[in-house]
Amino acid sequence: MREIDVAEIRDAVARLAIDACYHLGDDVVGFFERAVDEEESEAGRDVFQQLLENAAVARTENLPLCQDTGLAVVFLEVGQDVHFVGGDLGSAIDEGVRRGYADGFLRKSSVTAPFTERKNTGDNTPAVLHTSIVPGDRVKITLAPKGGGAENMSALSMLKPSQGRPGVVDFVVDTVAKAGPNACPPMVVGVGVGSTFEGAALLAKHSLMREVGSSNPEPRLAELEDELERRCNDLGIGPQGLGGRITVMDVFVEDAPAHIASLPVAVNIQCHSARHKQVVI
Repeated sequence: MREIDVAEIRDAVARLAIDACYHLGDDVVGFFERAVDEEESEAGRDVFQQLLENAAVARTENLPLCQDTGLAVVFLEVGQDVHFVGGDLGSAIDEGVRRGYADGFLRKSSVTAPFTERKNTGDNTPAVLHTSIVPGDRVKITLAPKGGGAENMSALSMLKPSQGRPGVVDFVVDTVAKAGPNACPPMVVGVGVGSTFEGAALLAKHSLMREVGSSNPEPRLAELEDELERRCNDLGIGPQGLGGRITVMDVFVEDAPAHIASLPVAVNIQCHSARHKQVVI
């Protein structure tokens, strides 16, 4: 059994919150660099140049990539041979978010009583925490600041099983079409198929943690991802909705067994500021 003080988790979360908001991943920057040459629209190419400039300024000046520094979504993979000491794990994660958003001068976007008074919590807590137990004695923390614009354009549907793969494709493409410029394209599209109502949404969210340009190891899912990417880009929405060939950077699909009477499908859209950072302790 390996002991880990929750203070170490707290400090890691604080660092990840700042790093994710300041430093766009090399996978996304690399996509922007290629897209400058590949995008057919002159306006779209100009958008990608601006996105590259924005990422460079944020990195060198230690500034947030976007004014919407999102809610802190934390995926925590806990090795079953880990024993936490020094306090409550959930409270430590929230304290890490609190410190990171304060020290990084990041906007606090979390409100309580969301359908009445909508009072800001003042520190961007609580974190949106998803925990899983895995073999081993390590802890992997992935933090993704999830902004409101793209999140608002996400959707979930309980399809009929008879709709099958064509129904899944149509729903995903229709969701991206309805998102249009509101999701700040080029987007990353996360898709969850199967499980339950809440399970499909979690699959979609988790899929967004992949690197842009990565291939799904499951051939049937890789084929679906390729078709969805083609169909979404054929919509012609383009960078920032100004028209062009590139509407999505990538499409990621995760699936899970579902009830015999159900075909849940969730689409979680991520804007061009596809931010997430990870550390293993």
